[in-house]
Amino acid sequence: MRDLFRAALIALLPFTAHAEDVAGEFDYYVLALSWSPTWCSLTGDGRDAAQCDPERDTDFVVHGLWPQYEDGWPQDCRTRERDPSRRESAAMADIMGSGGLAWYQWQKHGRCSGLSAHGYYDAIREAAARAPIPEVFDDLARDITLPPSVVEDAFIEANPDLTRDGITVTCRDEALQEVRICLTRDLEPRDCAPDAREDCSMPKILMEQVR
Repeated sequence: MRDLFRAALIALLPFTAHAEDVAGEFDYYVLALSWSPTWCSLTGDGRDAAQCDPERDTDFVVHGLWPQYEDGWPQDCRTRERDPSRRESAAMADIMGSGGLAWYQWQKHGRCSGLSAHGYYDAIREAAARAPIPEVFDDLARDITLPPSVVEDAFIEANPDLTRDGITVTCRDEALQEVRICLTRDLEPRDCAPDAREDCSMPKILMEQVR
């Protein structure tokens, strides 16, 4: 009787996760580009992160390339592919800020891509190369405050194949956090699924100068 009651209770609970995430089984990618000055102010400076060294002049960095379902996303998948070496991960610091982030993204998301670690890191580089940063944000020399839609407009102008439903701007503590761009499995622009379109609701956000 107890087992029957437990089964009935589970059946009534909302379905919130896929039963099992399988490497290589997903629908599209999200390329997440983090505004480094915001991350440094909120987190990185306290860690004395190399990414936040003023001499590096870091603006946008790749936070991750995330496999997505049309509803939800896989993570921490099992894979037969070997993990990247420390050297391979460290080599991603030029576009990801640190080898530690590259390793973490492989563990959580890259294993779900169905690619080898080398292939996943190559896909990150290719995705970033296909989504050029607007020149207006390159080496930003002063703090600016602007609507999130203006950031979106700048990326669409720099990437004409993007649609408004294919890009999302997020914020944290009234500052720009990330720009997220949805891509097909072949790394072509596409619209994001509804659950990946949560734009920042602030009327204006801060973009701290590059340092």
